[in-house]
Amino acid sequence: MKRLKVGVVGLGEVAQIIHLPILETLSDRYEIAALCDISPQLLQAMGERYRVRKLYADAHTMAAQPDLDAVFVLNSDEYHAECAIAALQQKKHVLIEKPMALNQADADAIIAARDEAGVQVMVGYMRRFAPAFVQAAEKVRSMDQIQYARVRDIIGQNRLIIEQSSNVLRFQDISEEMMRDKSERAQRMVLDAIGEAPPELVSAYRLLCGLSSHDLSAMREIIGVPKRVKAAAQWNGGRYISALLEYDGFYTTFETGVDNQRRFDAHIEVYSSAKSLKVQYDTPYIRHLPTRLIVSETIGDAYYESVVRPTFKDPYTHELEYFYDVVTQELQPKTTPEDFKQDLSLFQGIIESLR
Repeated sequence: MKRLKVGVVGLGEVAQIIHLPILETLSDRYEIAALCDISPQLLQAMGERYRVRKLYADAHTMAAQPDLDAVFVLNSDEYHAECAIAALQQKKHVLIEKPMALNQADADAIIAARDEAGVQVMVGYMRRFAPAFVQAAEKVRSMDQIQYARVRDIIGQNRLIIEQSSNVLRFQDISEEMMRDKSERAQRMVLDAIGEAPPELVSAYRLLCGLSSHDLSAMREIIGVPKRVKAAAQWNGGRYISALLEYDGFYTTFETGVDNQRRFDAHIEVYSSAKSLKVQYDTPYIRHLPTRLIVSETIGDAYYESVVRPTFKDPYTHELEYFYDVVTQELQPKTTPEDFKQDLSLFQGIIESLR
């Protein structure tokens, strides 16, 4: 089996808890061949932990490393487009964490760079690779007319989970200039995406691009793209959002927010007249917590409930196994940049309704 040489950009909590350990677990498929981060101490520490000698402070320089097959873009989302394009210009395949970009212009630039390079870009929507979700999507296609659907993601802050389950390294060695650049980039990108907007709508848009991109992307795969955003509301400074999405013959409610409870409630539930399918997710920051499919149905006089737990293997591992096949078998991934652009359009529709 060919081992893909991977360069990783961004060594923060998602890389430390998820991607780097999984890459090491999948050592028959992957070799961590280069690391990149703007924190010198973190870069050195991760290099030592994973025995990686090629360490970079600049993603453009790392992308030029000749033997790399692929680059994982895991850093802050304001830099996703720049780092992905740098890798694509060096003809490297790219796995890019959500959100792929914060506006349509950057998304289009990534697509153009991908097409010019003749390689693949896959967006890291790991929930869509969970076997329970895949089974649910298949079952929904055979359901009677959908009556209603619900998409919910109310979770505690990530740190509440992480501080009890992981040891994440963080160093105070990033310059004020870099922090200022990050903030200014975010302002420019969001302005380009939604125009002038009050702070609460900016906050709501960032929530949609971040946490909600998982939910709405999975929703699109399981029940399709809504016709329009019928109504939406935000409160608590844009940190909670509720929206009503119109489909042919039914409506879907979407609700999201982040609080200080140590729990994770993310699910999609689809209802027909006598059956419902619910995909229940748990926090990805504790690996191997199962994603479950809960089937409820009435047959004759009896009501039945069943819980399907296809595997303990976490969705991120399924996602990285899938990406390996994309690269080695020259496949087109289902989570393409074009697929992601549908989420950007949906985010914008929700923001316009919020106005």
